[in-house]
Formats: sequence, structure tokens, C-alpha cells
Amino acid sequence: MNDRSVKILAIDDESDVTKSIRLTVTIQEPLWQVIEAKSGSQGLELVDTEKPDIVLLDMRMPGLNGIDTLRKLRRYSTIPVIMLTVTNDELNEVLALQEGADDYVVKPFGHLELLARIKAVLRRYTGGDRRGKTYSSGEISVDFENREVLVRSLPVALTSTEFALLQILTGAPDQVITSETLLGRIWGPHALDNKEYLKVYIRKLREKLEIDPARPRYIETVRGVGYRFREWKA
Repeated sequence: MNDRSVKILAIDDESDVTKSIRLTVTIQEPLWQVIEAKSGSQGLELVDTEKPDIVLLDMRMPGLNGIDTLRKLRRYSTIPVIMLTVTNDELNEVLALQEGADDYVVKPFGHLELLARIKAVLRRYTGGDRRGKTYSSGEISVDFENREVLVRSLPVALTSTEFALLQILTGAPDQVITSETLLGRIWGPHALDNKEYLKVYIRKLREKLEIDPARPRYIETVRGVGYRFREWKA
């Protein structure tokens, strides 16, 4: 990741926050670039014109707040998004994840922690957990190299976190993977107790992959342990 420039879009109405992000990146990753937006509307425009690799999005902003900005963004883009907030509130975390955020960081955050979160999300987005070039099971086909998913021959758009979760599950078909393992590999050791994170994304994956998400054929819950991806022959 260090051999190329990464463009970060920081959307936050507090200039001290964006300056802090810029300073951290300049010191730790001098090849990276930070561009700033002071509002959700300006941020959406810069996503289109600047084509950033990742977005850092403040939850609470005047006008178009972070959640509404994220909702608009997810209508047309799967770009990685890390939400920034001043409150450590599980309801806000779950809401952000449900709307398509890839991670959630509480302010004030440690600079090295934020950088580690950015790198982890980017690894998921660029396919750091790729198990092979392709995979198929029943009506689901995955092209890991091109990050394409087909369900019943129709393309399905997954966010970077949804795609990373699918990669891990299909990497060990018919085997139970514990919730802690999934949380650790996707969000890191800080998230091992946040099983609600996982429930949100399992539900989102089922909604996109299953004919009947309430009666999943592929992604099974193993109560009290974790999840299993069932392999089916077409």
C-alpha cells in the first residue's frame, strides 16, 4: 500500500479535525493526499470530481449530516467510508453500519489508530483477503480479481466490508467461522466484542445474496458460535 498514493477525502465542518488528519497523513504517509470538505454536499461533489480512495465522514454536521450524506453516497458508490463521531453510542454505530459505513471511529482518536483503521479498510477494499480468482456456489458467482458478484447471473454491488466478509466465508465453505474470527479479521482486535457489527453485515449480505433472507440457503447462523457458508452445486 505504501508504494502508491492514496487520496483521502475528509468531510468534517471542524477545521481542527481535518487539519489533524492532514498532519497525521503527512507525517506517517507522505505519498498520500488529503482533500477536505466542510459539508456533506461539498463532500459528495468532491467524491465525483476527485475520485478519492476512501472517505472520512463526520456524523454530526449542520445541513446535510453524516448519515444523510452516507445514504446519498451509497446510492451510487461503494467507496470505503469511515464514520467519525464524538459519541461512543452503539445505536449510532449500528445505524452507520446499516447505512453502509465500513468502520466507525470516536473522536478524539489516536492518530496511529485512525491510520491503522484506514489501512485495514483499504486492504479489504483492494482484496487483501483474496482466496483465489473465482468462486461459485449454486446461483452465486464471485470474481475476486475484478471484485464482481453475480447472483442468478445478475450483478450485485457490495461494499468493501460486505465483500471482505463474503471472501472470508467462501474461503472456508461448509466450515463454521467464529464471530470473533470474523470480527478480528475485518475490523481488528478492538472489535472482538462488537457482535452487533457482524449481525448488521450478515443481514445486509443475506438481503443481497439470498432469495429469502429470512430463510438463508447460503449464509447460516451457528447459534452461539458464528457463521457458515454452505456450498451448493449449481
